[in-house]
Amino acid sequence: MAIEKMDQALEEPNAAPAQPELLVSAVLHLMSHYTANNQESSSCIKLASVIERHLKALADLPGLAPVLRATCQQLSEQWGVVVERAMPQPEKFKLFTRLVAGQRVN
Repeated sequence: MAIEKMDQALEEPNAAPAQPELLVSAVLHLMSHYTANNQESSSCIKLASVIERHLKALADLPGLAPVLRATCQQLSEQWGVVVERAMPQPEKFKLFTRLVAGQRVN
C-alpha cells in the first residue's frame, strides 16, 4: 500500500494526496538517483523534470512550514534551470548558428 502511494507520487505529484512527508521522501529518493546517474553517465532530463515538479508541488502546499515552502520553491526554480539547460537545442537554432559562423549548410 505505501509503495503504491509512493509510485503515484513519483509519477504525478499533483494528483497524489497532499502528504508532505511522502513528497519529501520521494524527492530525496529521486535526487539521490539523479546524482548517482549523473556520475555514471549523462544527466537524465526526465528525472530532473520529475524532481522539479515534486519540489514545486511541495512549495504549493499551504500547510507546509514557510521556511520549507521557500526552500522547495527555490530548489524547484534551480532544477527548472537544470532541465532547461539539458534540453536539446532546436534544430533551427543550430542552423542559424552555423549560418552565422559561416559554415556550409548541406
